[in-house]
Amino acid sequence: MPDWKMSAEMPRETAEAALLAQELAPEWDPELVVSACEFDPERPDEWLFEAWLPREPDMEDRAAIEALFVGSPPQFRTEKLPDSDWVVESQMRVQPIRAGRFHVRTPDYSKAPELVDFVIPASQAFGTGHHETTAGCLAMLDLMRREGVVARNIADIGTGTGLLAFAAMHLWPGAHATASDNDPVCLPVVEENARLNDVPLGGRRGELAMIIAEGMDHPLLEARAPFDLLIANILARPLIDLARDFADAVAPGGHVVLSGLLETQEPDVRRAYRRAGFRLARRHVRGDWSILWLRKRHRG
Repeated sequence: MPDWKMSAEMPRETAEAALLAQELAPEWDPELVVSACEFDPERPDEWLFEAWLPREPDMEDRAAIEALFVGSPPQFRTEKLPDSDWVVESQMRVQPIRAGRFHVRTPDYSKAPELVDFVIPASQAFGTGHHETTAGCLAMLDLMRREGVVARNIADIGTGTGLLAFAAMHLWPGAHATASDNDPVCLPVVEENARLNDVPLGGRRGELAMIIAEGMDHPLLEARAPFDLLIANILARPLIDLARDFADAVAPGGHVVLSGLLETQEPDVRRAYRRAGFRLARRHVRGDWSILWLRKRHRG
């Protein structure tokens, strides 16, 4: 449990760039947990960036955090946390999101009766739950369902909290659903979130099978392919690297939803998937992030 916190207010784009830099850092200390979010609804472009530590930050900790920022780093406030639940404290600042028919919240907020409600507690794997890329994926999946896409076999690669898999299962009940992540911490997180949201776990239709895997390298993913719908909200570089593997795993005429890429990275991602046999069906942008719906070409 963290005992210390470093925090600073900054422009939203600065905070988002720092979060992306942390995700890309090859040797990031897992004991340093960073987060960022809007802290005043009247100032949506000003965010609070926080770093949580199990110890008083030393010069090495400060250098690692400051290295996430281009140019001069912000002036951080450092404080020792009181004897309280830091997860609850962090949850209180994570505002619910609405995307399409979906409403996503932490347990501290009330349900939205007219929407499909998911509760996702804050945790180490929670960060993307309220990120624009996840909200964009939820909206895109909702659009696909409204436009008549049928999915009987679904994979959510890099699932994190399981949220996108849960949403896809709601939209296409009775489908086979597989969620995977390369981080073992996600396994108990997804299992707990499934329990909170009444999502059945298992291997039958209408149930979610959760596995730990690097990319598409897992016997269950190989056995269940080809998929009608594959979702990947990760980062641009792994999306590009996985384009051929995704093409092999998706049925002709099947669909992929890609996110976690900046709008400036979109041309490279689209080029890789065009070469792998996909065409663009729809795109939209949320903030600086692109969400892509691609469809695999039919043979011939």
